[in-house]
Amino acid sequence: MTTEAISLDAEVMAALGSVVDPELDEPITGLGFIRSVAISLEGVAVHLRLPTSFCSPNFAYLMVSDAYDALSAVPGIGRILVELDDHHDSEKINAGMAAGLGYRGTFGVEAEDSLEGLRATFQRKAHLAAMERVCMEMLRRETWTPEELPLLELSDLPEDSRKGALLRRREAIGLPNSPHSLVLLNERGESLSAGEVSLRLRFARTTRIAIEGNAHFCRGLLGTRYADTGEAGPDGAFATVITNTRRTS
Repeated sequence: MTTEAISLDAEVMAALGSVVDPELDEPITGLGFIRSVAISLEGVAVHLRLPTSFCSPNFAYLMVSDAYDALSAVPGIGRILVELDDHHDSEKINAGMAAGLGYRGTFGVEAEDSLEGLRATFQRKAHLAAMERVCMEMLRRETWTPEELPLLELSDLPEDSRKGALLRRREAIGLPNSPHSLVLLNERGESLSAGEVSLRLRFARTTRIAIEGNAHFCRGLLGTRYADTGEAGPDGAFATVITNTRRTS
């Protein structure tokens, strides 16, 4: 396989890695939801699978659609096919995607009022969890006290993965990311008083635990569902099957 073909493998997987499960706030690549990627001269075909056949069709459609959009940004990729396997709405979702019908065109009267509204709800929850993680880390390090947290700014945070995750989630919901922006905010993006900190962090902690618990539960369901397919590795993780028949002259 040529260097260019190998590079395309990496670009495709990087694009798919930018797609997150809206409820679990984790990349679909890390969750094991990418079953296979087939790259050919004509383009790329991707198959997704979910922990159960009855996972929310809204979430399923979002992930299929987001995967298509992410792949569309890869230069020279060619024709793109993204299909969902083993779901009770696979046929409807796959047909709607192939015809370019969009969410409402795919589900008709069954469509939620606003798919973007649903996405925004989970983006706000992801931000809340990320905010709690960085605040609790500062308390753990004993560099800040609970009373001082309302004054904590983004520039005060260590340059690590927690801060990076928080910045991405703030950007997604339209919060400022300037160095002197406050970290701890209420649901309207406003600063908190010292007396509001404890309640806000308690609510944020509950949200984070729920997200992390759901992710763990879904990994278990996926492993159980596909335990007999031979797709899991020795550690029980599900690796994506990648084939690439593309060649350069």
